[in-house]
Amino acid sequence: MYSYLNISLSKNIVPDEIKGREIHHSFPMTLFQPHTTHLDHHTLKLLKSWTWQFVVLRPVCSILMITLQYFEVYPSWVNWTITIVLNISVTLALYSLVVFYHVFAKELEPHKPLAKFLCIKGIVFFCFWQGIVLNLLSKIGIIRSRFAWLPVERIEEGYQNILVCLEMVFFSIYQMSAYSVAPYKADDKTSVTSDKKSK
Repeated sequence: MYSYLNISLSKNIVPDEIKGREIHHSFPMTLFQPHTTHLDHHTLKLLKSWTWQFVVLRPVCSILMITLQYFEVYPSWVNWTITIVLNISVTLALYSLVVFYHVFAKELEPHKPLAKFLCIKGIVFFCFWQGIVLNLLSKIGIIRSRFAWLPVERIEEGYQNILVCLEMVFFSIYQMSAYSVAPYKADDKTSVTSDKKSK
């Protein structure tokens, strides 16, 4: 999106028509940032770093979780700590993307970024939150195993897999709209017409 908007943070290039746009932060970000800031090189760099921190933190936490599970040192408090850290991290990343979209909605509208964003992040969030809800339901005893050979964790996984399969039907229908081929067909017709004229 930065490339599409002709923004280069490494070369300190921010187009003049973009500079100075207002960004209005919401709570709880107003605890760390002014309520209203103006778009400049520093602000764009901050939004990018807020997004990229999740890209770094997610694999680090995943490797830590896998390592602890492998050595069978994975108490529930560690699981919840990592979950909370990841939740804060992904919330910050998504917040920065929403702020970015809000500032550049007009320029990005032809590409339907909001529809694509909701489609992909909706899938991620449904899986993430329903996994937490299923885990809580098993902890309080609502989801339980009636057989000694069937661990409750396997039942959780089963419910999660069934829910994902059902949700993907609706998301696949939504993706047909979010990732429509119409803009590309229009480009093809234009190029074919121009080719015929040139011949």
